[in-house]
Amino acid sequence: MALSVWLGFLVASILIAISPGPGAAVSMSAGMRHGFVPALRAIAGLQCALLCQLLVVAAGLGALLSASTSAFNLIRFAGSAYLIWLGVRKWREAPRKVDEDALVARRGLFFQGVFVNLGNPKAILFMAALVPQFVDPVRAQTPQFLIIALTMCSVDVIVMSSYALLAARMGRWLSDERALRWQNRFFGSVFVCAGLWLATVGRN
Repeated sequence: MALSVWLGFLVASILIAISPGPGAAVSMSAGMRHGFVPALRAIAGLQCALLCQLLVVAAGLGALLSASTSAFNLIRFAGSAYLIWLGVRKWREAPRKVDEDALVARRGLFFQGVFVNLGNPKAILFMAALVPQFVDPVRAQTPQFLIIALTMCSVDVIVMSSYALLAARMGRWLSDERALRWQNRFFGSVFVCAGLWLATVGRN
């Protein structure tokens, strides 16, 4: 992959990562609720799902998903339902300080990250439209996809970690019970809105 092509993809990856979405909401919610280090588990889950989506695109299944309305809707509604469920649970969650969190709750952060990203079929379609623009069909495909995967994940980790760190720092100023309750309701509302948005968007 030529340097100019990679720089173009790097810029595109940064713009995609900083755009507000379910991944940013998960990172910020985990950072504010559990602290920065535990939030890295959710971010790792996001990257795992991102690699799976890129693998789907590399295998050519992105085009199949784009052509199959049933497959697209199945993933879309499953992802939407999961986000809404997360939002409702977050809204109803009792306010607890970071040091009161159970270890079991923190272990679930990784799978939250995985399911949130996997439940967004638009991400696969977006990658299916974006990634081929930066792949040279004449050269070997595998090294190019490895560079693309490394670039996307590195950028996403940096951006999501920044979101989580910012939220964790903010969380130190929101230690009283009332603030924690509104914190839960805010992120719960964000998840529900993201789920409703995902349920209404089409493939175009």
